[in-house]
Formats: sequence, C-alpha cells, structure tokens
Amino acid sequence: MSPKPLKTLTRILKYARWNCRRLTARHRTLPNFIIIGAQKAGTSSLRYYLKQLPNVKTGFRKEVHFFDRNYTRGESWYRAHFPLATGKSSRMAIGEASPYYLIYPHAPERMHALVPSARLIVLLRNPRERAISHYYHSVKKNRESLPLYEALLAEEERIGDAWNKILEDEHFLSFDHRYFSYKQRGVYADQLERYFAFFDKKNVLVIDSERLLSDPENVLRDICVFLQIDPVFKNINFSPRNVGISKDKTPEEVTQYLNDYFRPHNKRLYELIGRNFSWDEPVS
Repeated sequence: MSPKPLKTLTRILKYARWNCRRLTARHRTLPNFIIIGAQKAGTSSLRYYLKQLPNVKTGFRKEVHFFDRNYTRGESWYRAHFPLATGKSSRMAIGEASPYYLIYPHAPERMHALVPSARLIVLLRNPRERAISHYYHSVKKNRESLPLYEALLAEEERIGDAWNKILEDEHFLSFDHRYFSYKQRGVYADQLERYFAFFDKKNVLVIDSERLLSDPENVLRDICVFLQIDPVFKNINFSPRNVGISKDKTPEEVTQYLNDYFRPHNKRLYELIGRNFSWDEPVS
C-alpha cells in the first residue's frame, strides 16, 4: 500500500477509536498523575519512558491540554483519553503530560477541582538553557523571525497584554504567549507557588531535567516510588525523545543577560523547594 492511502487509513482508524472512547467516556477513569511541565525540559522523554512500564497507562493523545486550552470540552471529553475503569486499571498509574499546565495560571485550580488527589510531576531545566531551546523551537516552526537577543528583549512587550488578559479571563487563549514566553516560563517559583496553593508539596515531585538526561533509570525508579507502583523494568529504551539541537553558538551577551535575569528567580525557587540546582554557576 502506498504511503498516502496508508496514512488515510490510519487517520480513519484513529478517528473510529476516538469515537468509541467518547461513547464509553462515563465508564473511564481519570488520571492519578499528571506531568505538568516545563516545556523543553524532557516531558516527551519522560512520557516515553513511563509508557514502557507495564503498570502505567498514558493519555490517548500525546498532550491532552485539558486544563488549559481544552477545558470547555468538559469532563467527558477528558475521560475519553484514559482507560476503562476496571479492577486492573485501579492498580495502575494512569496519567498524561501537557507542559503548558505549569505556567497556565488557571490550571492548578481546575486540576484540583477535578483530580484533587492526583500526583504531579514537574521537570525543571536550567531556565537559561530552556529559554534558548524554546527560541530555536519557535524558529524551527517558523513562528519566530527576530534574532535571539532581540526576541528575549522584546518578550515583555510581546506577551504583556496577553498575559494580563489570561489572568483576567480564564477562557482567553493566546498564541503569542505560548510561542514567545521564553523567559517567563523559566520563572519557576511563580508557577510552583500557584500549585502549592492547591496541592500539598508531598504530592508534587520536582525533578532536575539534567538528572533525567544523565541518569534516567534511577529517576524512573524515584517516580515509581512517588506513584506508589512497582519499578518493573524490562527492556526499557532510555533514548531521549523530541530533543532540539541548535548548531548556533549562544552569544556571550545572551548568556550573561539570561544568567542575570534568572539569578533572583532561581534563588526564590531554591528557597521554595529546599533544593539548589546550581544553575547559576558560570558556563564553561
């Protein structure tokens, strides 16, 4: 079969599966864990590792985005993404990963209202490196035309009005905010404080994404303990997923600017979670 008909058939089958899920939504379970971000911090890799475990199930879509841009679709739509509620599923870790949840200000309250007992996993990457990776991702997707330093300096003007509207109106959505929030997404203390207002800290696992990259097996063991499931590892492929690579060397002025910008925010984060990631050390 040629690629085009095969692609069409795959799309038809996926649509049929989705319709079946919608019809049985009331019999499906809600997630008991959610990977809430951050974007460009390894959420795709972590989801890929977890999917390989026999006692973990993830959402029908790679990123469900229910608690941000799909909230008006309702609980039934959300339930359709997860397994049928059975004795077996009640003993499994069932979750999803949507990295915009971490920064979206209305997500914590919405999440707590529907799944108050859910365990939340947060991957935090050095915000300097996260911002640069985010920028090159936007360039790759043809969303960004400004040079790196100019884009960073223009951020407040680009997204300021949109952010205020998001805060005022929980149904307002902004492409500019999603695409150009290079620095704001790295102010992790603000984002975690919103979650800690609704979720107990013991139900929020914060992971340094560098450790996930360098020691994925032990990070996965820690997550299994957090999710209260047995770490059943067999032929797990720990190759990272969705890794963005830029061949451009970051200008020194950009590195210095971002180091200075994030230093006080990192200090607040360290005080909030009681851990120091040493992100402010000089770059070799």
